[in-house]
Amino acid sequence: MYQWRKFEFFEEKYAGKCLVPDEVAGKIECCSSGRGKIAVGCEDGTVSLLDRGFKFSYGFQAHTSSVLFIQQLKQRNFLLTVGEDEQISPQLSSVCLKVFDLDKTQPEGTSTPIPDCIQILRIFTNQFPEAKITSFLVLEEAPPILLIAIGLDNGCIYCIQGDIARERIKRFMLQVEKSQDKSQCGITGMGFRVDGKAFHLFAVTPTSVSLFNLQTQPAARQTLDHIGSNVNSVAMNDRLELIIGRPEAVYFYEVDGRGPCWAFEGEKKFLGWFRGYLLCVISDQRSGSNTFNIYDLKNRLIAHSIVTKEVSHMLCEWGSILLIMNDKSALCIGEKDMESKLDMLFKKNLYTVAINLVQSQQADAAATAEVLRKYGDHLYMKQDFDEAMSQYIHTIGHLEPSYVIQKFLDAQRIYNLTNYLEKLHEKGLASKDHTTLLLNCYTKLKDVDKLNVFIRSEDGEIKFDVETAIRVCRAANYHEHAMFVAKRSGRHEWYLKILLEDLGRYDEALQYISSLDQSQSGVTVKEYGKILIEHKPMETIEILMGLCTEGASNETSYSYMLPSPVDFLNIFVHYPRSLMNFLEKYITKVKDSPAQVEIHNTLLELYLSSDLNFPSMSLENDTTTTSNGNGKLLESPKEDTKNMENDHEERLQKGLLLLKTAWPLDQEQPLYDVDLAIILCEMNSFKEGLLYLYEKLKLYKEGKNVQKKKLEHESKLIEEDRRMIDKYQEETLTMRKEIQDLRTNARIFQLSKCSACTFTLDLPAVHFMCMHSFHQRCLGDNEKECPECAPEYRSVVEMKRNLEQNSKNQDQFFKQVKNSKDGFSVIAEYFGKGIISKTSKKESGGGSFNSNALVG
Repeated sequence: MYQWRKFEFFEEKYAGKCLVPDEVAGKIECCSSGRGKIAVGCEDGTVSLLDRGFKFSYGFQAHTSSVLFIQQLKQRNFLLTVGEDEQISPQLSSVCLKVFDLDKTQPEGTSTPIPDCIQILRIFTNQFPEAKITSFLVLEEAPPILLIAIGLDNGCIYCIQGDIARERIKRFMLQVEKSQDKSQCGITGMGFRVDGKAFHLFAVTPTSVSLFNLQTQPAARQTLDHIGSNVNSVAMNDRLELIIGRPEAVYFYEVDGRGPCWAFEGEKKFLGWFRGYLLCVISDQRSGSNTFNIYDLKNRLIAHSIVTKEVSHMLCEWGSILLIMNDKSALCIGEKDMESKLDMLFKKNLYTVAINLVQSQQADAAATAEVLRKYGDHLYMKQDFDEAMSQYIHTIGHLEPSYVIQKFLDAQRIYNLTNYLEKLHEKGLASKDHTTLLLNCYTKLKDVDKLNVFIRSEDGEIKFDVETAIRVCRAANYHEHAMFVAKRSGRHEWYLKILLEDLGRYDEALQYISSLDQSQSGVTVKEYGKILIEHKPMETIEILMGLCTEGASNETSYSYMLPSPVDFLNIFVHYPRSLMNFLEKYITKVKDSPAQVEIHNTLLELYLSSDLNFPSMSLENDTTTTSNGNGKLLESPKEDTKNMENDHEERLQKGLLLLKTAWPLDQEQPLYDVDLAIILCEMNSFKEGLLYLYEKLKLYKEGKNVQKKKLEHESKLIEEDRRMIDKYQEETLTMRKEIQDLRTNARIFQLSKCSACTFTLDLPAVHFMCMHSFHQRCLGDNEKECPECAPEYRSVVEMKRNLEQNSKNQDQFFKQVKNSKDGFSVIAEYFGKGIISKTSKKESGGGSFNSNALVG
């Protein structure tokens, strides 16, 4: 006990000036608390009821002589007293039990209310001989049933059970000890223990502790210990354990025997229990003084200690501990609020005590977290980072994570930070940023084992943001981990992005796409088809055929639920030959596709194009260079001229065959856009196709006279356009090489004069990549663009913007075609300006015109 810290967690109320009121005139023999009042029984037979602060409420004469014991019930407003009345006859004992109903009063001509006495019961009978009563205990069973235990100095306990008010009772006796020396066998204290169906009674004498099992008939007795205690040194705690006080220690008892004991020296005058605290009035025989101590056994501290006068009674009411002295003075001691107690501990840096205190008193989680935070801050200031982090971890769910994370962002404390972030994820409280930070910690530490545990959790539950984890692992080159997360979470687009863009594992990507259901497979092919066509064209075409023709055949009708080849045209934007192969395979297998017209139109463009490039596919390709989807130039070898001619002639024959076979004899209109077909034939000087179309359209005269002249004129225009295209492509290639040179090689500026003022160039000077140089003073505030080149650049940008705007205004285009006398000239003009095109880097379906929809 001497090693325990002392604190002042309690304080005296009413400035320590409480007094038993003067209306309580006799010597106080017994007290009882409950229902907001204190009941006081005196030697003159009166009972007084006191309100909060020991204010007198009322009193009445309960017995003609002394009131020995008193007990207030909690479930009903009844008051039970044991006292002495006038002896009616020598055969009847003067000691009786009375029951008062405090809700009912009987006036007797005075203003003072007198409670109605609803029952008087003789305690001693012929079967239960009289002895001195040493203890009294009442248990409220299911109302109105009571069980009253009356301990006697001869070692017996008289029990009365039933509805006392109606005298529907039964009596039985329990025998603890038989001894000639009543000082050794008298019942000094009792305690009921009701735990579920278990029903026990503890009984204490000066030399023993016994336990009765009241469920058996007769009640079975068990001796728990051969030491006991004196009167007033017996109590029960809130865990239904019996507590007895002896000079050497305080002992606790369960139903199976003695439990822990606490070596608090000194004679225990009074023993009690209050809100988890042990209450002791201890007498020091050497000094003759009495000390009242409040013990916190769980935290091993003395919560309050005060020297008192001679105490006659101790009880608890009004949320306080009440001590009544022999001289009728009183102490009312109340517990301080949690905040005051914690402030006291914080000032002394007793954080562990503070944590134990809030946990033992079941404070709310937020209050506990605040104490842990302060303790963590204290340890952090002492640079005990490991222990500080262990405290911060306990605050998860209450303390903002950023408060902790900012403290441990230093690289030297990355292990602590990793630990904290792991706990955040375990509790499902991590955000995307937390996931990013944790994965970055793993990658910086190169801790692959922990990364595996985090990513590949065996319980199958994903406790992090999937997209964030994939992105971070991918950026740190942990591609396998990123792919695992993507596949596990069904993020097919991420899985394929890593396979194709990072690892180049095209066969595996194709195999994965094939394993997906049709809708998912179609989406992924649209997304990554360009890369697949570039590296695995034949295999990709096979997947497309499976998507577009599953279940279709020459004999069966086309399933309208299947995707159309038109949906996938954009993936072939730089690979027209692969597109031609795909569409040829498709029309060979499927004869009645809803997209026949669009497919035939596209094939005609491919067949009639001189170099297998056509405007609706790309304007950037020429015979020597092609461009991938990222705008990077890809070198392609020049084909042998003869092979090119043979290839072109073969495609022209295919085109002519398509023109004929796709216009059945029994149909007025062909299965392609005839106006587009005429344009394509004219643009590519395909006279055989043009003559066939004029013949089918019965335009014989135009075919023989006007259209041969028109073709000649338009051929000259086309030739001129081709020369201009070649010139622009050559200039574009030169510009791109120059841009590449600017990006990769150093540029030497040798101008000696300012391009603005023509004076000798001196510092500070500004040089532009266009090789113009200026004095800084000549530029003024405009240092970001060359004054000489800016106007021309702006005009080009404005022209490009206007063209892009026009490309979005389809209504204007069709209006011009409709109102023009020569609709072909309008179409040709739009072709010449590059407006009718699919060259946008975006997928088809955006703002650009579709050449398949030129003539409405």
